[in-house]
Amino acid sequence: MTELPDTGTVTLLTFAGNYKYLTWLGCILSGISAVVGLFPYVFMWKAVRAAVTAWPDVNEAGEMITYGWYAVAAALGSMVIYFAALMCTHLSAFRTARNMKTVALHHLTKLPVGYMKRVGSGKLRRIIDDGAGQTETYLAHQLPDLVGAMVTPAAVLFLLLFFDWRLGLVSLLPMAAGLFILSRVMMGNMEETMAQYQNALEDMNNEAVEYIRGIPVVKTFQQSIFSFKNFHEAILRYKNWVVNYTISLRIPMCAYTVSINGIFAFLIPAGLIVAADSGYGASYLKVILDIIFYVLFTPVCVTMMDKIMWTSENTLKAKDALNRVMTIVKENLLKEPEQSKVPMDSSVEFKNVTFSYEEEKEPVLKNVSFQIPQGATVAIVGPSGGGKTTAARLIPRFYDVDGGSICLGGVDIREMNTEKLMENISFVFQDSHLFKDTILNNIRAARPEASEAEVEQAVKAACCQDIIDKFPDGYETVVGTGGVYLSGGECQRIAIARAVLKNAPVVLLDEATAFADPDNEYQIQKAFETLVKGKTVLMIAHRLSTVRGADRILVMNQGRIEEEGRHEELIQKQGLYAAMWKNYQTSVSWKVGEKHE
Repeated sequence: MTELPDTGTVTLLTFAGNYKYLTWLGCILSGISAVVGLFPYVFMWKAVRAAVTAWPDVNEAGEMITYGWYAVAAALGSMVIYFAALMCTHLSAFRTARNMKTVALHHLTKLPVGYMKRVGSGKLRRIIDDGAGQTETYLAHQLPDLVGAMVTPAAVLFLLLFFDWRLGLVSLLPMAAGLFILSRVMMGNMEETMAQYQNALEDMNNEAVEYIRGIPVVKTFQQSIFSFKNFHEAILRYKNWVVNYTISLRIPMCAYTVSINGIFAFLIPAGLIVAADSGYGASYLKVILDIIFYVLFTPVCVTMMDKIMWTSENTLKAKDALNRVMTIVKENLLKEPEQSKVPMDSSVEFKNVTFSYEEEKEPVLKNVSFQIPQGATVAIVGPSGGGKTTAARLIPRFYDVDGGSICLGGVDIREMNTEKLMENISFVFQDSHLFKDTILNNIRAARPEASEAEVEQAVKAACCQDIIDKFPDGYETVVGTGGVYLSGGECQRIAIARAVLKNAPVVLLDEATAFADPDNEYQIQKAFETLVKGKTVLMIAHRLSTVRGADRILVMNQGRIEEEGRHEELIQKQGLYAAMWKNYQTSVSWKVGEKHE
């Protein structure tokens, strides 16, 4: 697909590429089909006229059979043309939806990880997946139907006024009233209303994802859905919005429905008056035949009005879906340097770093400065919410700093392109994620070109061989299928194997033993010895026993570094770290049933 133009001029058909011509062709064919679809009514009326004129000797009405076949041929022709139109629009719609997803997802992979965490996976999934699906349905079905519905009125108007302009005007009055009501409903604040509806759906979808992730907690503590306040409130907001919106449309929609379906209430009395004024004879018979035509034809007008209403609503939905997808595509990427600089070594340095999340006014980090020499291990500890994890996630540019700078090997990380930066960093985070794929490919994700021998070596170094051996399929075991699931500690060990395989000079460890049982924690600690050997390491930990051997410990509280030094030095200072160490020692010695003063 060609490069997208300025996002202010992007349209759905931009994503279709050369297939957009199929959309135009499909719309033209749909318009032709709509016009041809009116001919059966004309031929049916001509057949009736032939029968009435020849009455009582119907056998003399040979034209009746001819016109009947014409009606059948016109109906079939309209269906064939419409089928060809849908084939064209479907091909274009499929390509458009595919390209829309591709562009959005490709752009999403280039956005900082912080964007995904801020928006939420449930909302992103709905915007991309449902948005592309909505626009696909619109292009494949609703756009050609809308074109047909918009072309039809010209032909309808001609036919209504051609046979008897008086009856035609009477038939048009209810439709004009219905169109006025429809325009008042659709042209008011419908776009804003549609945006509110989609927002409510996205919020509920996002909260549903979070709720599903928390189901184990709900079941463990025997709680109901109401224990998840955000999800419950999102459902109530959606319910209240839908109910209030539906109630607000009662009167206009009832008036619209009565108007377009009340044509006969005007047509029949008007027809009787016109027939009475025409006297008897040929003129009277012509009026009666004209009335029959309008009785046969006016249901087409009702169908036409309904199509215009529904396709107009779906047009707004598709427009809103496109706008939401484009909010992702228009999201600013991390600025990449024209020429990426190469770090001199693997040292890491924070220089007066200040950072705050978009949704928070108070900075999470406030003028933080520290240095990790090449090959050194620095641990960050402190109370929850102090900014420890945020500091670690700024190094790989999950977010960009608001002030100050972070340097890798003496080079500001903003002067390195993302690919080069990521080559220098390995991660083992608290919430390690495994793909629904083989264990081999999960480990190989760190270095796709690695051989099986290299993967096996990394597995042994990470003390993961026992995990592989317990499955009959070994490395080809697919995680997440056939009842194959790994514990939190086992997932962490596989994540460590990834990091070992990547062999990056800088290693970030964020609560890497958080979900580990004693046996897994022992294996993880053994794996760390291989992983961090000769590497520059930043370690985030709550279990203070894991950081005693660090070259330096930073104690972070409320976004600032309060203390720093080795374990023994910090204990002697009798500050925050000493208090944390005392509490930790108490928790380690705690036993069920034992009293502590």
